[in-house]
Amino acid sequence: MPKRSIRADLLARRKHLAAETCLSHSLQIQQRLLQSAEFQSAAAVALYSPILNEVFTEQLFRAARIAGKLIAYPRVRGADLEFVQVAEAADLVPGSFGVLEPTGDQLLSPADLDMVVVPGVGFDRQGGRLGYGKGFYDRGLHCFRRPGYLVGLCFELQLLDKLPAENHDVHMDIIITEKGRYDLDSSSPSVSQFSSI
Repeated sequence: MPKRSIRADLLARRKHLAAETCLSHSLQIQQRLLQSAEFQSAAAVALYSPILNEVFTEQLFRAARIAGKLIAYPRVRGADLEFVQVAEAADLVPGSFGVLEPTGDQLLSPADLDMVVVPGVGFDRQGGRLGYGKGFYDRGLHCFRRPGYLVGLCFELQLLDKLPAENHDVHMDIIITEKGRYDLDSSSPSVSQFSSI
């Protein structure tokens, strides 16, 4: 099935999630990430502003701020994605495509981020990701030195066995859903380990 059809199907599934379900699952997913050693040890974290029933990230922002972590959010500039340091939620204003984006000017290289929390329309059990089709994250995260952990947050209904992949697609190291955590073996992308912890 082509990416466009898969994207439309997954967006429709997510759109029909009840608000209460979206909220409760988002809380579970964020808690799983907050309890992880990778998040706790990360000094610099990039988050995203959720749209269209994406997994919320507010808890992650609050916890990272309390812990004194450096926090960045993505901002679209032309065809590129840049990561900008954010200190307060008020630093985010509606930007490209109606997504809240940072207003500041302190740019961070993806290579300087210990963790990038990545949104997506869908993910697969090999760490593959399906975005909205504009390629911003794929371009933004292909740099000379890879960021720390790439973490995909999604609801279980967005997780497929296998997505169509292209050479430029970035792959996740960890995927977290309301049902558990999938660790992807970077030396063998087809191997994943599921943990309900």
